[in-house]
Amino acid sequence: MFTGIIKDVGRIAGVIRRQGGLRLRVQFGNAAEFTNLSIDESVSINGVCQTVVALGDGWFEVDTVEETLSKTTLGSLQQGTLVNLERAVRPLDRLGGHFVLGHVDCAAVVQAVRELGASRELWIAFPDAFSPFIVSAGSITIDGISLTVAKLEAKLFAVAVIPFTFAHTTINELKAGSRVNLEFDILGKYVARQLGRTVSSATADSKIDEAWLREQGF
Repeated sequence: MFTGIIKDVGRIAGVIRRQGGLRLRVQFGNAAEFTNLSIDESVSINGVCQTVVALGDGWFEVDTVEETLSKTTLGSLQQGTLVNLERAVRPLDRLGGHFVLGHVDCAAVVQAVRELGASRELWIAFPDAFSPFIVSAGSITIDGISLTVAKLEAKLFAVAVIPFTFAHTTINELKAGSRVNLEFDILGKYVARQLGRTVSSATADSKIDEAWLREQGF
């Protein structure tokens, strides 16, 4: 479990292809944040939950499998690419963002990055299948960053990025055409799931038909 509050911007130090997957070596800059990092611990890399399988002085490695590569942008990472990093939340941490699982729903494309005074407005196109999971003023995770949906249109949404977030994450690297990882709010996904099931169940269990109406005198 993560919160979407980025703790460090790391750099890809190595990419090795292994039987359809990847071994990624990530170099981190904030040594204090990664004190006592251990093998088998979860780390969010651009919003993707990955398991540490090896580590050393200033770096750790993860194995990225085919399923993850098919749904995220990790397959396009190259040596030198900057990535957003967050360690798993501890029970006593402040929840500064929202509940983030690191289970990316899809990759999406940045349509525009607009300057609005000191802030930035980021417009992103997303697949229509995920429309039930996004609402205006709701939470969304972009490359691991917890942000708020400022504007919502059909297959398109915008977030406002404050100067601090712009300066301390990889959002400052994004431009029109960049691909990003999206994770929609888990609470919204569960609500949409339950509402869909309730509607379908009510329809399936309904006994109101023409014969029933005749029996009731209609």
